Amino acid sequence: MKKSGRKKGVIKIQTPVDDYDIERLRIGDQIEIEGMIYCGRDAVLPKLVRLFENNDLDSIKIALQGAVIFHTAVSPAGVGPTSSNKVEIEGSIPMLSEAGVRIHLGKGSLSPKTVEALRKNNSVFAITPPVSALFSDKIVFQRVAAFKEEGMEALYELQVKGFPAIIAIAHGKTVF
Repeated sequence: MKKSGRKKGVIKIQTPVDDYDIERLRIGDQIEIEGMIYCGRDAVLPKLVRLFENNDLDSIKIALQGAVIFHTAVSPAGVGPTSSNKVEIEGSIPMLSEAGVRIHLGKGSLSPKTVEALRKNNSVFAITPPVSALFSDKIVFQRVAAFKEEGMEALYELQVKGFPAIIAIAHGKTVF
């Protein structure tokens, strides 16, 4: 049974994320994510958008409903956020939200157009503290989910436990 709750000011979020989890989040909330998340950045996020637009996500066995996508590459040194306002990454957020992604993790401010797309699709953007070692410690399992040819920038699936993030954009409001 899926459980999400507050613990000492930190909201625990279990993947897949449901609408209730998103509706109760507010700017400044500290969250910890448990379950599977996807990792991708400039190279793979536009590919995911094209697969969604062509109704072909099943071809790579990816379910985005309730998903979390972390804007990062995965390397032996660990994981850490990349700038989410890069054209290829920010440009993917509206369509991936429409496809069911509920939490986008990264860093940097996003445009008012993207803030509105997040609100419209009941999705949020959370920033992550820049501490790669902390993130690596929170990864229970990892595998290349798709686009292996992209190397460390392939689409990875990670199982995480206690993965921290802070809500930065929710319900049409932003801290930026």
